[in-house]
Amino acid sequence: MKLLFDQNLSPRLPRLLADIYADSVHDREVGLRDASDNIIWDYAKSHGFAIVSKDSDFQQRSLLYGSPPKFIWLRVGNCTVKTTEDLLRKHSAAIHTFDSDISKSHLMIP
Repeated sequence: MKLLFDQNLSPRLPRLLADIYADSVHDREVGLRDASDNIIWDYAKSHGFAIVSKDSDFQQRSLLYGSPPKFIWLRVGNCTVKTTEDLLRKHSAAIHTFDSDISKSHLMIP
């Protein structure tokens, strides 16, 4: 599963999680550092990414438009990069299952 990490997450995450989420990128890596949610959404949709963010705006967009792209909402406050990495590792089975479930457009991770 290819993840597109939003600007509110560390740009180190794609490298740290490359063993389980190959080909994932941070929005900075693809020139989307200050892009609007619309542009990020369209980029993810056209390039086969699932968006990962703490931003509830993407959750609302996924309810309105469905997928693609899929959206993974990290419902955690400010935390360390290690905590975010551990959370995504802990829920990797659910995330990979979510990727293949065509009936779901978003996944919330507490």
